[in-house]
Amino acid sequence: MDITQARAASELLVRHWRDGTAVDALPATLRPAGRAEAYLVQAQLETISARPLIGWKIAATSAAGQAHIGVDGPLAGRLLAEMVHADGATLTFGGNRMRVAEAEFAFRIGRDLAPRATPYSVSDVLDAVAALHPAIEVPDSRFADFAKVGAAQLIADNACGHQFVLGPEAPATWRDLDLAAHPVIGRVGTRLEREGRGANVLGDPRLALAWLANELSRYGMTLAAGQIVTTGTCLVPLEIGPGDAVSAMFGALGQVGLRFANA
Repeated sequence: MDITQARAASELLVRHWRDGTAVDALPATLRPAGRAEAYLVQAQLETISARPLIGWKIAATSAAGQAHIGVDGPLAGRLLAEMVHADGATLTFGGNRMRVAEAEFAFRIGRDLAPRATPYSVSDVLDAVAALHPAIEVPDSRFADFAKVGAAQLIADNACGHQFVLGPEAPATWRDLDLAAHPVIGRVGTRLEREGRGANVLGDPRLALAWLANELSRYGMTLAAGQIVTTGTCLVPLEIGPGDAVSAMFGALGQVGLRFANA
């Protein structure tokens, strides 16, 4: 795949994202053959977008998340400014086909983690973290049957990136907590409540953050100072629809919420 093909594939997927429509699969001539080509397609989002890259998301860090999209391991995606909203935002539901919300730990990076030959350890990555935030991700896919297209096309499709709400900065005491054991409660109005733990995110959200730093490094990308990394759902994704209010409670670390417009 060359850069012209990668750009064409990205433009096709962005068009479906903006129109709220779906495609069965990328055309054969624009379909990435593996992760390297998939990330090349995804990277074109930064040239299509008129606003800067805000950070990264990790999809499929839990068994439930992997089953939901039909993969056997995590995928990295980009957080574009167009996707990110403030705590308490009212979002448009539109034609979202995944119809779930996810409660997530999000880390703000304080210094660059550039590509290197030696893998980053968890402590290396945590030393580069400036802050922790509670967050909610609302994923979606541009594929009509996202569970069957495979990891490469899902990465090209920005790892199911769609909408993201960043909560307030958590107290600095988060560093003293066992994030793997930390309970998280997600609610959809008064009709649905689920509890999860940080351990549902690749065993620990800090492990997921290290995975992302090394995934980017492996493919020649920098995890940059100021960027946000949201690490994947802590609980079984919450089923949502138009008009729903969604909240995620992280105990002493704070909470975050959003609402979907009725229409």
